Parts: sequence; structure tokens; C-alpha cells
Amino acid sequence: MKKIIAVLIIAISFIMVENSTACTNYLITKGASTDGSTMISYAADSHILYGELYHWPSANHPIGTMLDVYEWDTGKHLGQIKQALKTYNVVGNMNENQVAIGETTYGGRSELGSQAGAIMDYGSLIYITLQRAESARHAIKIMTNLVAEYGYYSSGESFSIADKEEVWIMELIGKGEGHKGAVWVARMVPDGYVSGHANQARIERFPLANKKSSITSNEIDEIFNDGIDCVYADDVISFAREKGWYVGEDQNFSFSDTYAPVSFGGARFCEIRVWTMFNKVTGGMDEYWDYSKGIIKHNDKFDDGTPNPNGYATNRMPLWVKPEKKISVQDMMGFMRDHLENTELDMSQDPGAGPFGNPYRWRPLTWKVDDVAYCNERATATQQTGFSFISQSRSWLPDEIGGIIWWGVDDASGSVYMPMYSCITKIPYNFEVGNGAMMDWSSESGFWVFSQVQNLAYTRYSSIHPEIEKIQNEFETGFVEVIPAVDAGAMALIDNDKDASIAYLTDYSNAVGANVFQTWKKFYQYLFMKYMDGNIKTKRDIPEGYKYYAPEVKQPGYGEGKYRMIIEETGDQFKVVGGDGH
Repeated sequence: MKKIIAVLIIAISFIMVENSTACTNYLITKGASTDGSTMISYAADSHILYGELYHWPSANHPIGTMLDVYEWDTGKHLGQIKQALKTYNVVGNMNENQVAIGETTYGGRSELGSQAGAIMDYGSLIYITLQRAESARHAIKIMTNLVAEYGYYSSGESFSIADKEEVWIMELIGKGEGHKGAVWVARMVPDGYVSGHANQARIERFPLANKKSSITSNEIDEIFNDGIDCVYADDVISFAREKGWYVGEDQNFSFSDTYAPVSFGGARFCEIRVWTMFNKVTGGMDEYWDYSKGIIKHNDKFDDGTPNPNGYATNRMPLWVKPEKKISVQDMMGFMRDHLENTELDMSQDPGAGPFGNPYRWRPLTWKVDDVAYCNERATATQQTGFSFISQSRSWLPDEIGGIIWWGVDDASGSVYMPMYSCITKIPYNFEVGNGAMMDWSSESGFWVFSQVQNLAYTRYSSIHPEIEKIQNEFETGFVEVIPAVDAGAMALIDNDKDASIAYLTDYSNAVGANVFQTWKKFYQYLFMKYMDGNIKTKRDIPEGYKYYAPEVKQPGYGEGKYRMIIEETGDQFKVVGGDGH
């Protein structure tokens, strides 16, 4: 019976992963970063998500003001909640207090995916909280109070929550029909460590409230006390017991394995993205490679000898690891651009990559031949990204200057991460909300021009991507080098005129956005002319005595490897007989 239950919950989890929105978050603590900043990354991945930079200005609201809540994914009106008296400036997923929030959807148990009368969907939960939160701990209190009061509208979510001092991971899932609110666990990532999540719940066992470092939601006000590094819903275990999903001692309860059991898809499509980052920073995660490929073990006992009556997975990765060297913001950019390079699943090397090493596969994610299911790989960098970012919270600077969201649109592999200070009062025109939409073309839209360049790159990736990477690196290296001077300019103003300092940073961020957009627009024109019709053309100077001079033209074809594959599959079908092949 135990094995049957395990198989059933694995199947349920696989369905949830297949239907979930796909995103990736990496979490870096102060002690793990090169400069002492905290960082989180987030790729907002959806085939229908339009990349634009959100903005909510700070405001004061009269008592009794109500706030309309719309589902982030669909725009559906869900209801109204009480507005806060004071709301803070928010740029993208970061506010003026240097608080940043990201998410990944893991789905979880299907029977918990809906809740009649619920108002708070996961997207609204993020952006409303950012308008109200003064710290990461404050954000956790706000988020959990909101779902308790207004109900939780979405399926299971993992959240990354950071401020200038700490980084937390919180996992939450609704209670389903007939109940209100959610069950959840939040854990602080230990300083000096890094974590990650990618559409698979990852919090397993956690310290219980009889430990000095842990409290329940009944004691939520104590979250601000020193030493508290774990908070959880008071009924997170008892609710699972009532549903018949858990037996055993409280101390052996795993949130993830109970509410979102890991399946082949949860590992191969999701956990593998965490594995890639962990593998890069630790010098090796070989012992978890089989797990990340989808080989899940359900032994009768865990490695420490603890019995496993619930059929939990027994070969899972740790929630966090300690990196061998400090991580920079440019390292984070690199993590977000991974295609499983240098592994046996490298997407640029298998037959699906075609003759030009394209590390992308068009959906669906799984497919069948003769009723046998197969899959495409799901790497961190993906074509369906609407926008992505790396937040950087810097405790040594005033909040108005310390918060930067390095933000870009479309596929991270072909994007440019632009530094947007979280205090700015105006969004760059080419990336602001309303400048185009998913089915509304705008020639002045950053999302559309980046999509043009990257979709062109997909046709001849091995030739075009290196050109993208060169300009991308020039931009980002230049930004990193100039940021200290920009900080200094803002610091010179802030003591005497805070508004002038914010205006200075607003002007800088907007100039960055305009410059990147104009460069990328011209870049697309250059690439299209160079690579059209399968040729590679290079412009040449006009010699003296010529009216015009044609560009140099190369026709590299498909490469020897691809031609050999064609011969192996077709034999003499294309063999030239009685001629020289011209």
C-alpha cells in the first residue's frame, strides 16, 4: 500500500509540474556575495507574458480606502482588500526599502489548487506586499496575514524574499475548498550560503517551535526577534494529518514531500535548474546528478536510519549549499543563462540542436512516439521568458541608493541586464507598462526588439549568439564598472536634497534603458542584413574607382557533422552522379 500511495502522489506531482508556470530563482546571502550585498534572481517564464517594467509610486491613502485586486496571470478582477495607509515606491520586483520578492510555481496537490471566495493570487501577493514591506521579515508577516484574511487564490508557490540583511525562502499552498487561507513554511538562508528553487517545492524538514529559532503563525509578531530563522503556519502539520497525507512524528514532517511530492518532472524539468547553479558554486554536485535527471528513490529508511512511512523521496538535494567562492552580480547573470552546458544533457549538443547548436526546443515539453513518452530538457535560460532580474540590496548605502534591480526582457541568454535603481520615479519609456502588449506590436518596445534579435539568433545560433554575447558583455561590464561613480554622485546630493538624489538616479536609469533600446534596435538591423537568406555577409569599404562594392559573402552551409548525419539517414539519395556537384 505504501508503494501504491507513493506512485499516486508522484503522478499527481508530475501533472502539476507540467501545468505550472516555469520560473527560476537563485538566492545569495550577504556572506556569499563578493561585495556583501544580498541578491535574488527571478525569470518570469510564460509563453504569454509580456516583458514590461512595473512601477507603483509611493503614496499615502485615506483611512477606509479599498484596493482592487486583479489576478496577475489573467487580469481577472478578484475583489477588494483594505489599502494600507502608506505604500512604498516599487520598481519591478523591488521596493525603495531594498526589499525584493521573486517566485516559482510548483502547483502541488491538485485538491488544494482552488478556494471559493479567495482574493489573493500569488502575483498580487508579491506586488501588494512590496508596496507595504519594510523588510523581508515584514514581507513574510504581510503575505501570510493577507492570505489568512482574504484567502489564497493560486496553487502552490515558492517565494524568494530578500532585504539588505537577509534572504528567506517561503513555500505556501492553499487549503482547498471548504477552507480559507494557506499552509506555509518560511526559512532564512544561513549567511554565507546560497539557495534556489525552480517550480518544485524544496523545504523538507524544518525546526519546530520548541526550538528557540522557530515560531508558528500564532506568534507571527515575534518574527522580528533576533535569532528567529524559521516561521510556519501553526496547522501546517495537523492539516496534513487531517487529510491523511502524513503519519509519524512531527519532527519528521517534510513540507515539500507532503504537499508537492517530487516526480520525474519535478526533478528533470525543475530541480535540475537548481542543480546547475549549486554545481557551479560548490565544485561538484555529482552525487545528486541522477536525482536531477529524474531518478527518484523512495527507500524504506533515510540515510540517518529514520523510517520512511510516508514514501518520501530519499535522495533529494539540500535546500542550501555553501559556495567555494564569493558570487558577483555578473556570476548571477551567468547562472540565469545556463543551457545545461558541460553536462551530458547539454542542449547545444544533442540531435535537437540542429546544425547550428541551438540550445532551445519548441514546446510541448514532453512528446510520444509509439505511445512511449519522451521529453525535451528544460534549462534555466528559455525562450518563453517575459522578463528576468537580479536584485541587489546593499546595506552600506542609504535605501534610496542601495537597491538596484538588474532587469532585462525576453530570454536571459540574449537579454541585457540593465541597472534600475529601486527608488526611481519614472520607468524608461521603451520598457514601461502599456508600450505594446503580447498581441499589440510597438516599434518602440524593448520587449519586441529583444525578441526580434533573439528569434533571429535561434535560426543560426552558433554564428549569431557570439555577436549578441559580445555586446551584452560590453554593456553589463560597463554598468558594473560605472555603478560606484553613479552611487557617489547620488551620495553627494542625498544629505542636502534627497529628491535631487532620486531624480539623479531616475535620469541615469532612464538613460540606460534608452541607450540599450536604441543599440539593440540598430543591432537587429545589422544582424538581419548580415544573416538573411542563409548567407553571412560582411560589409567592405568601397575602393577608389568603384561606384559601389558588394559585401563579402560566405555560405558555410550546415557543417560536416550535419552532412554526415544526412548521408547516414538517406544513403545515396542526394549523391551527385556524373557531375561535379556545381
